[in-house]
Amino acid sequence: MSDWIAIGALAAVGLFIPIGMMTVSALLRPSVPETGKRTTYESGETPTGGTRIRFNIQYYMVALLFVVFDIETVLLFPWAVIYRPAIEAGVPMIDLLWPMLAFVGILAIGLVWAWRSGAISWARSPRATSRKTTEDINQ
Repeated sequence: MSDWIAIGALAAVGLFIPIGMMTVSALLRPSVPETGKRTTYESGETPTGGTRIRFNIQYYMVALLFVVFDIETVLLFPWAVIYRPAIEAGVPMIDLLWPMLAFVGILAIGLVWAWRSGAISWARSPRATSRKTTEDINQ
């Protein structure tokens, strides 16, 4: 029962400290509403245009694929480190290779799907497309 008391005390302290800091900050800070405080700050520059900018979805897809394959390499390193000692200890090679080959195979299937569906191919801008067609016509 004393373990639960310690966990409860830690949770209470973990909640009390941020809530206490926000409360003290709200009570002590000056409240002077100005229009300058409500404007968007962009490195000292006056903001132009709207705040809603549409990003190309390819940025997110490439970032997601990078994270997936980055985690893959992190998971391959421990396997590579224990591979030789496991072989020397007499573990059958199929027992060592099968899980990792299945893991890499699943990721390869995902990469092929992303490649075929066009998730990692960049969309060309109209300017780049017109420049390429102009170069093709001149040749």
